[in-house]
Amino acid sequence: MKKILACIIVLCSLVSVKSISMSNSEGNILGTFGTWTSYVFHDGTGKVCYMAAQPIESKGKYTSRDDVFLTITHRSAEKTYDVVSMTAGFTYQKSSKPSIRIDKKKAITLIPVADMAWAKDDKTDAALVKDMIAGSNAYVNGTSKRGTKITDTFSLKGFSKAYNAINEACGR
Repeated sequence: MKKILACIIVLCSLVSVKSISMSNSEGNILGTFGTWTSYVFHDGTGKVCYMAAQPIESKGKYTSRDDVFLTITHRSAEKTYDVVSMTAGFTYQKSSKPSIRIDKKKAITLIPVADMAWAKDDKTDAALVKDMIAGSNAYVNGTSKRGTKITDTFSLKGFSKAYNAINEACGR
């Protein structure tokens, strides 16, 4: 139940990704490191620190798609850290089993909800972040509600520096 609540909270915070990434006027950007940008904001309960990247490559036969982000989120007030989530830019097919793979490691199945997907638990989140720190690329696969198979490739260049920035901002 704690993981589901954390996912809902992250979903709400990710709505802010588009608005924050479009405007520096609020001073929420901690920095851009390689392909990753780190952010901090207050949501009324406490600090939310997160980092996001867009794919460097997307493969699939689609004509249009909303914004795509791979995100790592810390929420200090809830003591949730390293929450890995994917905003796919499309609604997942109900039977879809999206997955994430770091370099040549074994793919990990994600839990899809509408147009987002999460790791199944805190332990999986922590393992993914550890692999991302050491890795070069993350590959996220998913199937849209129309049956289109899509693979997004995210560079992990700058991941460690972006991660250090959100750790420092959220006092971790």
